[in-house]
Formats: sequence, C-alpha cells, structure tokens
Amino acid sequence: MGGNGLHGPYGIVAALMQTSLQRRQRHRRSGAARRGSGGSNARRIALAIPVLLFSSFLVLGAVGFITAVTAYAYYSRDLPDPGKAFQGLEFDSPTTVYDRTGQVQLATFGEHRRELVTYDELPPEMIDATTSIEDKDFWTNPGFDLGGFISATIDTLTGHPRGGSTITQQLVRAKLLPESAFSGSVYDRKIKEIIQSVRLTQSFGGDNQVGKQRIIEAYLNQNFYGNQSYGVKAAGLGYFGKDLPDLSLAQMAILAAIPQSPTDYDLVRNAVEQCTVALADDGTCPAGKSQLVVPDTSAIVQRRNQVLQLMETRSVLSKGKHTIADYEAAMTEPVILASQATPQWKAPHFVWQVRQQLGALLCGVESKDACQQVDTGGYTVTTTLDWTMQQSTEKWLYIAARIPQAKTLQQSKNMLKSQGVPESDWGWILNFRGKNINNDASVVLDYRTGQILAYGGSAGYYLPGTKKFQPQYDVLSDAFRQMGSAVKPINYVTAIDDHAITAATVFMDVVTDFGRGFAPADADKLERGPVRARSALQFSLNIPAIKLSMIQGLNHLYQRTLDFGFVYPPSIQGPVASMAIGTLEMHAIDLTSAFGAIANSGVLEPRTTILEVKDRNGNVVYPTPENAPKAGTQVVSPQAAYVVTDILQGNTLKSQNSYWARWTIYEKGKRRPATVKTGTTDDNKDITAFGYVAPPTDPKAPAIVVGVWMGNSDSTPAGAVTSVGSSEALWNHIMTGATKGMPIADFKKPKGIVSATVDAFSGQIPGPYTVKTVTENFIQGTQPTEKDTLHVETQIDSATGKLWQEGCDGPMVTQGFLDFSSMEPSFPGWQPFTQDWAQRAAKGPGTRGGPKRTATTYFFDGILVPFGRTWGGKFAPTDVCQPGGGQNCGPGGGGGQPGASPTPCPSPTPTPTPGPTATKGGKPTPTPLPSVALPAPP
Repeated sequence: MGGNGLHGPYGIVAALMQTSLQRRQRHRRSGAARRGSGGSNARRIALAIPVLLFSSFLVLGAVGFITAVTAYAYYSRDLPDPGKAFQGLEFDSPTTVYDRTGQVQLATFGEHRRELVTYDELPPEMIDATTSIEDKDFWTNPGFDLGGFISATIDTLTGHPRGGSTITQQLVRAKLLPESAFSGSVYDRKIKEIIQSVRLTQSFGGDNQVGKQRIIEAYLNQNFYGNQSYGVKAAGLGYFGKDLPDLSLAQMAILAAIPQSPTDYDLVRNAVEQCTVALADDGTCPAGKSQLVVPDTSAIVQRRNQVLQLMETRSVLSKGKHTIADYEAAMTEPVILASQATPQWKAPHFVWQVRQQLGALLCGVESKDACQQVDTGGYTVTTTLDWTMQQSTEKWLYIAARIPQAKTLQQSKNMLKSQGVPESDWGWILNFRGKNINNDASVVLDYRTGQILAYGGSAGYYLPGTKKFQPQYDVLSDAFRQMGSAVKPINYVTAIDDHAITAATVFMDVVTDFGRGFAPADADKLERGPVRARSALQFSLNIPAIKLSMIQGLNHLYQRTLDFGFVYPPSIQGPVASMAIGTLEMHAIDLTSAFGAIANSGVLEPRTTILEVKDRNGNVVYPTPENAPKAGTQVVSPQAAYVVTDILQGNTLKSQNSYWARWTIYEKGKRRPATVKTGTTDDNKDITAFGYVAPPTDPKAPAIVVGVWMGNSDSTPAGAVTSVGSSEALWNHIMTGATKGMPIADFKKPKGIVSATVDAFSGQIPGPYTVKTVTENFIQGTQPTEKDTLHVETQIDSATGKLWQEGCDGPMVTQGFLDFSSMEPSFPGWQPFTQDWAQRAAKGPGTRGGPKRTATTYFFDGILVPFGRTWGGKFAPTDVCQPGGGQNCGPGGGGGQPGASPTPCPSPTPTPTPGPTATKGGKPTPTPLPSVALPAPP
C-alpha cells in the first residue's frame, strides 16, 4: 500500500471513528478545509489511535473486533493499491453502436468532447458548487461519511432511495475498483468501495490537503455531464462556449447539478429552441436565428437553484466572496446555451435507450447514467434495432405531425408527394391541418422477446423545435402522459384472469353517481343500458370500465397494473376511481409492453435494446452465462389473454366494429389478424393507439406490437379530432410498414377455452324470452350456469295490453318483460340509477335524464345496432286494466312499447307488479365510493 498514512483494519476503524466525530464537531470548525490547512486531520487520527482502538474494543468487544479485522482482510484481499491506481488514471477508446445486422452504424459514444483541467485552473466557485451538492464534508472526511451512508441506507429501506456516496467514493467507483468488485452483490461492492476510498485518502500521508485537491481535480475531469461532454471543462465549452473562469456563478452551479443524472439533466435535451425573429412561412425559425433555452421550470434549473442555496452556507474556497443578493440573482439567470454541433446519430432516441442499458450492464443500475465505460471502454454494441422498420416508422411520424404544419395546403400536398404518399392516402393527414397536433411518437416491439425494433420519441429528433414540438425530448420513456381508454384492456384482462367477470358479464351502461360528484359519462354522452363486457371493451365504454374497477377493488387493480410494468410519477401514491379510464399518468412504452404481454399468452417480457456487447479485444461480455437476459413474467393466464385478444381483434373486423375497423391491416389485399385499442383524454392532450398482430408460426420471427402517441410537447390540447381518425390511422401505417412481407398468421385458441351460447343482453343461458343470442368464449369452468333473469313473466290483459287483474275483459296471457332489478346485485347503490334509466328507456331512445342529462340509445349508437333496436325485450306496462271496462288507457297502454299514446282513464287500484323502483325525492341517491382519493370528474 502506498503513502505513509494509517492502513489496514486499524486505519479503517480510525477513519470511521473520525467521520463520526466530525459530524458532531463540524459546526465548531472554521477554515480547516481551506487551502494551506495542511495535514492536521491525519495527525489527529494518528494521535487518537490508542483511544480509538480501545473504544473499538469497548463497542465491539474482542470477538466483534476480531470479526471486523477478519472482514476487512476478506474484502480487501484482491483490491489493488488505490494510490498507485490513482497515479495511473487514463482514458480509453469510444464505443460503437450498430443495428441488429451489425452493418448499419447508429452512433459512437465518447467521440466528442473531453478536456482535462488542473486544480489551479478550477475556479473556487466551481469546486464549492460541486462539494456543496455532492459532499459537504469533502475537505474534512476520510473519504467516507458514516452518518451520511447510514442515513441514505435508512431512506432507501423506507422507500425513498437516494445516494449516500462521498466524492471520493464516486471517483473510486468510477475509476479505481477492479472489474471483479462488480461481480458480487451491491453490498459487497459497497464495502470494497468504502475500503478503497479510505485507503485512497490515507495514501497521501501527512499532506492530506494536497490529496484532497488531487481527488477533486480527478473527479471533475472524469465526470460525465451529458451532451457527450466528459470533464467539467468540456461541459463548460460544450454548453456555454466558455472556459471555466469565464462562467457565471449560475452556470457553474448548473454544471455542478448535472452529474447526479447526466442523461436526465442534459441541458441540450432539456432545452427549447426560441426564435429571435419572426417565424418563417412554414412555421419554423429561420436558420441561425434561434437560441436554445432551458425552461426555468425544468428539473435541472430547479436543482441549480438548490446548489446555489447550499453554496450560501457550505462554500469553503469562495466563502465571503459573494453576497446573498449575488446568489438570488444567479437563481433568476436564464439558461441560454451556445450553438450546438449536433452529432447525427441514426435512431437517436433509441440510441439514448441503448446508452442507458449499456451503462446498467457495465456499471450497475444505480450508476447507469454516469457510467464512464460506456464512452471510454471501446465496446462494440449490436442492438435490437431493425433499420428498415426504423426508417418506415420515422417517415410516418414525420408525415403525420410535421407535414400538416406547413403554412399552406399546397405546401403540405407538395411535401406528401415528395414523401411518396399516394394521393388516396392524404385525407387523414391533411385533416390534421389546423388541429394543433405538433408531435407524435411510436415504438415497435417484438413481444415474444422484448426487443425494441423501431423507436421514435418524437416526430424528428433533428428537426427545428418549438414549445409545442420539442424534438429531442423522448415522449415514450421520459414523459408521463395519460393513456386514456387505451388502458382498459388491462382492467378487463386482470378481472377475467381473476374470474371476477367473463366476457359475457353484463354492466348497466348508465351514468351513476359514485359519490363525491364523480358521475362519469361515456364519450358520446349516451346511455345504452345492458352491455356485455365484450361490447363494453370493444366499443370503449367508460361507465362499465369504472364499475369493473370497483368490482375488482381499486387497490387490487392498481397492484395488477404494477405487475404489468406500469411506472407512475412519484406524486401518485395509490389508486383513484378514474384510473380505469386512463387518468393516471404513465409511460407510453410501458403500456406498449403490457399489450405485448396480452399478445404473448400473458407473459411480460422485459424490454431490451441490446443483442450483444464485445470488448475491445472481441470478447463477448454480454450476454454470458452469468449475465443473461432476464426471463419473462407470467402476469395473466394464456386463457384470459386469449379472451381479451379475441375481443380486441373485433376492432379490426368490419363485421364486428365497422367504426374502428376502418384501419384494418392488409398485406397484399389480405387482412392480417390484429388487435387495436385507442385512447384520448377529455381535453385531447393525449391521443393514443396500441395493438398487435398474431404471432408468426416461426418462433424466431418477430411478433409485432406497436404503440403510438400524438399531441403536443407542452401538453396543450389538440383540436377536434378522434382517435380513430388520428392515432389509429398512424398506428395502422406504422404497423403496416413494420409487418410488410411477413407471413400472415392467426390468433390460436389455447387449451382451457370453451364456447357457449348466451343471451346477448343478460349474458346468461338463453331463456324463453331471449330475443338475441351470441356465442362467447369462456375460461373453462366460468361459463354461465344460470338461465336468463333479465326477463320476468307478468300476467297481461290481452284486450288492453295492460297489467291483468280479475274482472278485466281478457283473456289473461303471460308475457315476458324486462326487469333490471337484479342487475349488478353486489352494488345496490347503483340500482336507483338503473331504474331511472329504465323509466326513460321505456319511453324510447333519445330520452334524456340522470345526473348528466344523457340520452338513452340502442347499442351502439342507434345507427350501428348489431343486436337490434332493442334493450333485450319489452318494458312492462305500468297501468292495470279496468274490470268490465274494456278500456285501453293510461301511459302504460300498448303493452309497454316505446312511443304508445296515453289515453285518460279513471284511477284504478293496481295489483303490485314488478317495475322501476321509486327513489327518494324522485332523484337517485349517490353510491358511496371506496375510501380513496378521487380526481375531478374526467
């Protein structure tokens, strides 16, 4: 071991005792960490050795002390001398990234900026900004902060993970640990990291202050600052075009804020292009007349301000040089970047995903963003990207979002011609003109392997940007967005998997006040009455989806979405009733993978961007037997997945859903079996579509799922467009391009699925009054066993069509009529709203009422009526015939058929009969909601 300081277990114990003492004494020191303070700390450690050793015996006991010494010997046995390794620090060659063929080079990591700087060239403010945010006791700690480490560990264990490493530990982890240290558990690596950090600090012997200067110099030279910049000097030049001494206080603070998460805090990726002159005719900024500005609401600017606040009290080298007013002024300074020379990567958003996965493979998940080996290790990376699919996907993303932004209609048409789009296919694209849709994104996955085949996080990474179109921001993986009704299949597949419902379960599609004013309606403001789960999902009805979430239990549904890989913003702590219709924000790529799990017989495959990684000597470092891709997770049964697949496939069959099936996938004129589900938010901020094709027979061939998002980068609402005319159209074109030339396959029914004939309106075994039947798929053992209860037998006077009582003209006949009193029996609070609807439905379609003054209609909308112009039968009359009168009077005359004209008659004394239930005060009473937080009605 190099240096003259204390080493081995005794030195480590001394260092740990020192850091504990320092935490109690730090407020009583003054100036100990300034330049020229010498090696007083090291001398204090030396003088305290007898006391520290004695204390360790008292605290640990003899056995504990011997155990600690033994553990030190075990963990340090293969560690090199960190002092010698520090003297030989060097930087290596760049990493090259290729498509899945290994022939198309996508990008090179580390080929751009690296600038080295000496300690004397570092402004004091740059050092203070770094130590203030990364390691406040840097100048006095022995390379390890025991209290900080324990605090960070406790936070991690309690669900609030954060870093607890000192600057010395970060440097050791990045440059001074052997590769073998990363092969064990993270705890083993952490122990070795601490040992090496203390040893490195001690290696400078009595000249501890010089050692600290050397460590901070190396740290600031090796840090990754995003934007392909290594070292703080390169970052200053790359972001601001300035040498370090010329940077402002605010600029130095923001550079110090970046290393915690260089990818997320990359200033260029967070910047918005602002035009300094009037926009050109095509809505873009003239060349050379724009500047990149990082919005003051961005996370990196907020972190910069945190650094400045900390510098007010933690600065050591520049203490007293700046006033509080200086720091406050720096917090308001706009972040304006220098002109950027953009590297022309292919599939740039995808390449960023590759970088993160490669960083995790080489340095671990916690260090993936700052993994220097990615840029300096000289690796060759073969990715999962299919370059042909990528080009097709990028083409349609650009066409759909950017061509409609041309200033004139003729310009848009000329651009479509130049892209080779046939004129017969222009309509859906030109419809976006004036509709305020400026951006889109899409991902193509192989759902059997989790491989990303094509990826576009915006409509064009290198295009000029605006506030509504921020091209470098990745909407798929970085943005949290509402997916709208596209999440509904997850709700249904989990309920079917749990045997909570079947595809034939009937919901009353009736506006219901669930409590606290939450009474959502369907998108078209219509009420359809009894609707089976198949139709409710296929036609994307909101009310059944919300009722289903309550049948499942909101907490249970929330947990099942986590099983499907959903990641929610930290602000979301649990479920809300509206989550069933997609109001919880999430990543679009996660929902794409979830659709892929349904397609893949219920198996969720982890996403991957990398097929193979070789080191500079051609050795395969991934995958290896020790580091192989993770296996998929069975999140629902194959049977539940098939039932939902069969439902969603109806959206591409004109015989089942002529509205959505407008965008059926064709291959040389033949339909390709596929599923699709769209989603929108109430204000059209997010418009989505997700779907998959049947898996090819060849298990090695890709099985495709595609996810699409459309909207604006700043979340401003789009204009009056539907998902069918926008996101589904884009989904169709991207899916068509991705599957072009592939064999056509069919969805195969797994074992354990049985078919049964059911009443189309009750979902039960057909009865004598059934008016329409359908054949439905069931998981074996879940098919209905009860005969139709939607209809009840009632005695009728055949002469008048009224309810029978003794003495009427007759003859008396028995007929079947609709009775909704047994619907949704587990939620009796919903029944008053059902009865209110029934009273209105008895008058015919178009009758308004209920909490939202919605109108009754035959399924689906009175025009598309696959089960006829009926709600499953006749409504019972409400009046009773008059003995010996032969009258046909009252509002219930005519056999309970909608549209019958009432005739006045004397008031009879009726016989009690089944009928709509009266409600308190003539108004339904809201149903209490489960005790969960609810948003405003969507």
